[in-house]
Amino acid sequence: MLASFFAGCATAPSKTAVVQLPKAPAAVTFHRVEKGQTLWRIALLYGMEVEDLARLNNIVDSAKLEIGQAIMIPADRKARMPGPETAAEEDFIWPLRGRVVCGYGQKAGNAVNKGINIASSHSSEVVAAAGGNVVFYNDNFLDLGKTVIIRHPGGFSTVYGRNREVYVKPGDFVSRGALIAKAGSSGRNKDVYLHFEIRKGSKSENPVFYLP
Repeated sequence: MLASFFAGCATAPSKTAVVQLPKAPAAVTFHRVEKGQTLWRIALLYGMEVEDLARLNNIVDSAKLEIGQAIMIPADRKARMPGPETAAEEDFIWPLRGRVVCGYGQKAGNAVNKGINIASSHSSEVVAAAGGNVVFYNDNFLDLGKTVIIRHPGGFSTVYGRNREVYVKPGDFVSRGALIAKAGSSGRNKDVYLHFEIRKGSKSENPVFYLP
């Protein structure tokens, strides 16, 4: 069951600027990106799936979202006030400061990457991308070596693989930003990086749509 959960395997955001309003059919309206908004948070605001919103706007890397950028929204979707269920869903943060060396959907060896691989820029400290409960740890899981899974509100889980050291165990509650591990290497590949996934249920999501 856990094996099916793992089927398969950016830098800092660019300088912000106002983008011209794109042409669009009459069946859409527009949302202007505000400071700190992720594509996921905009999708929540309009009751949409983040992948649908990305597809509508031809967005592949939401790290390139800019303040003032016009995002197309279907005309029948109206902005809603966040309820208790969405308020409980924290915004995700980067689990490791560094460079994405293999993106979501790219080939990683003979497999397709179901997350992103982040090489540390200076510190190898890995933090929880959001608050939640540690539900899994294995010190030699598949090709990911020492692997941790944290469950979050809204049916989300985050996966942290290829760790050198791990400081949490199943049953622990961790706050967003809490130190949980140090990135390392695994198997024949000795490069040091973190393999990070965001999953909704058992389905992998593109992490960059959720990260600031």
